[in-house]
Amino acid sequence: MRPATPPLRASRVPSAATGVRTVDYHTAGDPFRIVDGARGGLPPVPGDTVAERCATAVGPGGSGPLPRPGPLDDVRRLLVREPRGHPGMFGGFVVPPDDDGAHLGALFWHKDGYATACGHGAMALGAWAVDTGRVATPDDGDARVRIDTPAGRVATTVHRTRGRTTGVTLRTAPARVTARKVPVATTLGLAEADLAHAGACYAAVRARDLGLGVSPDALPALVRAGREIRAALATHPGTWHPDGPLLSGLYGVILYEELPDTPFGPRQRSVTLLSGGQVTRSPCATGTSARLALLTEEGRLAPGDDLVHESVSGTVFTGRAVAASGGLVTEVTGAAHRTGEHLFVRDPGDALGPGLASWRGGSTPVPDA
Repeated sequence: MRPATPPLRASRVPSAATGVRTVDYHTAGDPFRIVDGARGGLPPVPGDTVAERCATAVGPGGSGPLPRPGPLDDVRRLLVREPRGHPGMFGGFVVPPDDDGAHLGALFWHKDGYATACGHGAMALGAWAVDTGRVATPDDGDARVRIDTPAGRVATTVHRTRGRTTGVTLRTAPARVTARKVPVATTLGLAEADLAHAGACYAAVRARDLGLGVSPDALPALVRAGREIRAALATHPGTWHPDGPLLSGLYGVILYEELPDTPFGPRQRSVTLLSGGQVTRSPCATGTSARLALLTEEGRLAPGDDLVHESVSGTVFTGRAVAASGGLVTEVTGAAHRTGEHLFVRDPGDALGPGLASWRGGSTPVPDA
């Protein structure tokens, strides 16, 4: 008789005896699941730099944000997919930095694969490094945590008051504008997209050009529009990065709306949509950096001005341009909070394997055995 469920295949996922330990944070509502490779439980990732380790994780033939199987992928899937994760989950594997100039390295991942940059993840890692004592800091004051990512070195400043972490400021990799007013045809009409690289490539489109507002009620239409824009711009030259395919490709679509300016500068609300329609709960830190680059080029953001950037969930990042060196260096400030510590296991008799791979028609789970 044919078995009711697919047979289990050999897996690199740690068993119930070993498990995978994580520390979870959220940054302005976006989750981030941290796995410290120094504590074990991860297969080795060859490479002399974080970028090389990311290329190994993406796997042969992979590029940009597209998923490809690699040595860490069973662990990623175990942690990001239901029933242990969810479609909005992000995370990172802590790996050695490129050199002694950084405190740690990070490989970022999401439900569909790996990312070269994750601003809210870097902010969570900065808070985690201080909260766990990996980087010493006074009870009152700031601590600098430097993190090597596939997109380059970034720095977080963790703000402390009375022994508590009260906020994190991320200084990003240089951001640059790569294309302006690119026509995009959607089922909601024709719109114009601006492209900018900020560790990853983003397309920014004014939501009202599609007849939409940025609100939770509009999310189904926003997600559909984001998918159409992503598909239309997939091969646009502005999505490619001069440093090669790993940093190339359209990572996110930012649909934004203007709000009344503050006394300190512009104010906007946006939603960032990633591969497969993944919705960011935060204003997206690297997406905020991309918006800062575009606003600066437009002349709407002067030196010393702040962008108040709201998310569709109501959380806020504050962004500012701080220098121009090989691109626009920006700072994004927000709050990161620890939400839990976990030991995830895979029962050898669990036919779902690392979790539910996809949803057909939005209703039927497909086990990934």
